[in-house]
Amino acid sequence: MIKLYTDAATKGNPGPTGLGMLVVKDGQQQQLKSFLPRASNHQGEFAAAIEGFAYLKKHFSNQETVLFYTDSRLLSDAVGKEHARHYENELNELLTSMDDFKTVVVQWVPEKENQGAHQLANQALHEWVNQPDHQ
Repeated sequence: MIKLYTDAATKGNPGPTGLGMLVVKDGQQQQLKSFLPRASNHQGEFAAAIEGFAYLKKHFSNQETVLFYTDSRLLSDAVGKEHARHYENELNELLTSMDDFKTVVVQWVPEKENQGAHQLANQALHEWVNQPDHQ
């Protein structure tokens, strides 16, 4: 079983966006972060999830069960309903990524239970914003 936690942090909306992905398997953690130069927070939430599942596909068996945690109600509701007004392309890409695995359970969690991914997203954002050519 793999646990995937994802989050996004945006400065401005839209604006520079950090992505955080935390993967936990057998007590081992893999911390991942990425950056989008310009995205809305919702776009960032989808992008973090898509990147997280791309990492899982590359590094783990598709027979694994994935417990996917997000603090984005829009994202968790969209996956459950298989519909996201204004984010159809992002949702379709995410659902295709999720279909690579035998079982995926999506769970909305409060922000306080998603601190690992949240901190990674903020780190990615701050690292980019604090580069001399981006100030």
